[in-house]
Amino acid sequence: MSLNVLLVCGSGASSGFMAANMRKAAKKRGLDYKIQARSEAELENYADGINVLMIGPHLAYLEDEAKEIVDTNKVKVILMKSEYYSILNGDMALDHLQENVIDND
Repeated sequence: MSLNVLLVCGSGASSGFMAANMRKAAKKRGLDYKIQARSEAELENYADGINVLMIGPHLAYLEDEAKEIVDTNKVKVILMKSEYYSILNGDMALDHLQENVIDND
């Protein structure tokens, strides 16, 4: 399954590191995932064409607004957990992504 995933955080910096770590983890697992990161201010510009939106845990207050921006019939919105986000653990983030996407298909 091919997935186009967008991570958003405040400025795009920490999600950029997380996206890089998730890309490495996905490559090791042989997964065809395109994972990119942007600041939350850029969400509307990048919402088209994504399958999954992952939001930094510190932006929980934006979850409802993000769901209004993306088509939730086509885009799964996931609030990342601080337990892996704070240490930028790409493997744990990928596990969380897969739990939410594959189990809910």
